[in-house]
Amino acid sequence: MLRVMMAAAVLCTAAIPAIASDPAAGEKAFAVCKACHKVGEGAKNGVGPALNGVVGRAAGAVEGYKYSDAMANSGITWDEANLAEYLKNPKAKVPSGKMMFAGVKDDTKLADLIAYLGQFNADGTKKQ
Repeated sequence: MLRVMMAAAVLCTAAIPAIASDPAAGEKAFAVCKACHKVGEGAKNGVGPALNGVVGRAAGAVEGYKYSDAMANSGITWDEANLAEYLKNPKAKVPSGKMMFAGVKDDTKLADLIAYLGQFNADGTKKQ
């Protein structure tokens, strides 16, 4: 029974990014992120780190950005499931992190946002 419950919990978390994958809608959802984060060619760190290549990257790994100790030492790799969990409630995933954002509560917007970010290579070019 415990195995069934654990499997269900994993599947629920993993399914969040799979709900939708509309990068165009994700670009619109990213509008609220633009105050602190940049993405695309020429993106630079600002209040938050640049998000080029974030999907698959280790947390706390953008050169030149001063992360909180909690984020730098989190051991997180930003796969779709970890991004979904973090973006839904940043303070729950990294309690002592610097990100002052309440989170994306709508699962469709969350999946679209992750699809949008997933388009970018580390150099800011879009994947083909």
